[in-house]
Amino acid sequence: MTDTRITRPPPALLVEPQVRTALAEDLGRAGDITSALTIAEDTQATARIVARKPGVIAGLQCAQIAFRLVDPALHFTLQAQDGDAVTAGATLATITGEARSILTGERVALNFLGHLSGVATMTAALVQAVEGTGARIACTRKTLPGLRILQKYAVRCGGGFNHRFGLDDAVLVKDNHIAAAGGIGPALSRLRAGLGHMVRIEIEVDTLGQLEEALALGVDTVLLDNMAPETLRQAVTLVAGRATLEASGNVTLATVRAIAESGVQYISSGAITHSAPNLDLGLDF
Repeated sequence: MTDTRITRPPPALLVEPQVRTALAEDLGRAGDITSALTIAEDTQATARIVARKPGVIAGLQCAQIAFRLVDPALHFTLQAQDGDAVTAGATLATITGEARSILTGERVALNFLGHLSGVATMTAALVQAVEGTGARIACTRKTLPGLRILQKYAVRCGGGFNHRFGLDDAVLVKDNHIAAAGGIGPALSRLRAGLGHMVRIEIEVDTLGQLEEALALGVDTVLLDNMAPETLRQAVTLVAGRATLEASGNVTLATVRAIAESGVQYISSGAITHSAPNLDLGLDF
């Protein structure tokens, strides 16, 4: 299977403010008093970031930025790349320089790296589970506040795809929009009157009847919400290629294969960003 992952990290200009904020939170008002008082000034050390458990890596850029912001003289050497599947015991990077500085940056670096690698690892598990079906795993806007650009990047590192980044780059008409607008027809009519030609329209439906109505009105993509695999198969037959189909709801490792085998093109999961377990990583001198 061709590897289509896009593992080029976001621009440092967008990532650095988040790392800087995390360091400021950790350093507080007085800095790292433990390291400053227990370790002699100018003590040199080499440390390794090590995977305690197997997983897929994402967030090495964040770790590198964290150490650089603490001490620009630290030397950070990559021994793995984002998107790599690693085994327990693998060294991801080495950091050389003042011991105090390494310890000061350790927790923030590992917090970003462990969380984002957890997102990538959980995504990769779903991607592997649907291999051969043609379905793609996608994330949602259910991201942790302030971390969206990084979590969506981690999803790509795990082999997944990104849904819209925010409310402004694509249209998703959900059940509450339909209720407030007075129906699917009025909602789509107003959208088409105001949207530019580059913006795609997706509409969420709960029933095959709503799907038929949406198809008659010519939407680009339909989100099939919380439908059983058999209903999804009926939806795929009904659509017959006239729109892109995305399934969402109750997506787990136990259910995702059956969802994919229905023939939908995309399966979206909020859990891969809001509930991914942290990948256990450590820093060893």
